[in-house]
Amino acid sequence: MTEFSVPMRVYIEDTDAGGIVYYANYLKFMERARTEYMRSLGYGKVALFDGLQLVVHDLQLKYHKPARLDDEIVVSAKLTALTKVTFSMSQAVYLGDQLLVEGSVRVACINADNKRPAAVPKAMFQHLTSQIGV
Repeated sequence: MTEFSVPMRVYIEDTDAGGIVYYANYLKFMERARTEYMRSLGYGKVALFDGLQLVVHDLQLKYHKPARLDDEIVVSAKLTALTKVTFSMSQAVYLGDQLLVEGSVRVACINADNKRPAAVPKAMFQHLTSQIGV
């Protein structure tokens, strides 16, 4: 599977008083890229579906360079691992060919009512498996 990517523009609401993207907003950019990636696979309502939810279990980020007000960035998402209950993605934020931020995120499937781990729906699991060549 090749990387999925989506272009975004940095707006004033994304920046601090100096016009530099506030560090936590990279998480929002990455969330949008993951959402669009899942939408491209046919999962338009990934936050809540059929009594299940997908939630961030853990993540790790490394900041290299800042994005600034009005920059046109590209945010990528690539599925890297899959278990019965979780899947992992590597993500990056680029300005042109410059890597600004890189990270990894693990998403867990939980029961919407009791918030306990639940199996990724079988059809979704099979579809995601085909995306990583497992």
